[in-house]
Amino acid sequence: MNFLFTNLFIVALYLLSGIYQPVKIQKPITVCHTTPKDMADFVSDPEFVKMHPAPVYFDFQGLGKEISFTAADGKNASAYLVKAKKKSNKWLFVYQEWWGLNDHIRSEADKYYKDLGENVNILALDMYDGKSTSDPAEAGKLMQGADQARLMNIINAGYKYAGPKAQVASVGWCFGGGLSLKSALAGGKQNIGSVMYYGMPVQDVEQLKMLNSDVLGLFATEQWISKEVIEEFAVNMKKADKKLTYKIFNAVHGFSNPSNPKFDPEATKEAYGMSLGYLKSKFKV
Repeated sequence: MNFLFTNLFIVALYLLSGIYQPVKIQKPITVCHTTPKDMADFVSDPEFVKMHPAPVYFDFQGLGKEISFTAADGKNASAYLVKAKKKSNKWLFVYQEWWGLNDHIRSEADKYYKDLGENVNILALDMYDGKSTSDPAEAGKLMQGADQARLMNIINAGYKYAGPKAQVASVGWCFGGGLSLKSALAGGKQNIGSVMYYGMPVQDVEQLKMLNSDVLGLFATEQWISKEVIEEFAVNMKKADKKLTYKIFNAVHGFSNPSNPKFDPEATKEAYGMSLGYLKSKFKV
């Protein structure tokens, strides 16, 4: 008994003196993974800017013409248009990289026009209202400064120009890859397909449920629109009960731009073949 009282007395002294402290049980720490919502989130990363060397110059003589039309905000919108050789309600909307609507994008518009048998109207929308650049820093500023409401007004103006009976698919690269998906969402029942080249996907399941078509994703091996981001997109598309077909190419971001010093001809050929086959099936040409 004396031994027990002695030990109880020692413990009491510890508690009173503060030498003994009870262990606090910590709440578990939750680590949140936040997926960037827009490519503009990457502009402050110097490594991302490095992945966009200034495009090399090439001579271009286009098949189409520059047009303008009024958007819902009352401002003029502009685009590069290549009309189908016969009257058609089939339209392909083409969306620019972060450089703006430059001759590379116009040449891509011409290429799709020819390879779709000249049976589809091609509309390359100018998302920067006449601005374009070959300077990566300036391109980053243009992309960051792009007003989302204005972008959607331009997209909707494109649909209005094409007309209520138009069947519209879209294709875009980089900044335009994300816009291609947003264009598909905006198109409602008029949307029949969307091709995304290494663009930031919409991850909101409720928005993705509004898609009228499936999506073809042609991605690069990179740390920004990473494998994890792409796989999250695939999961969300499945939750939305929408079909996504995609491939991650062993090539850098921007691999499909021939004016990019890091252009990858083999990956470009395969990706373009996938996009063309997809669009031909949508337009039935």
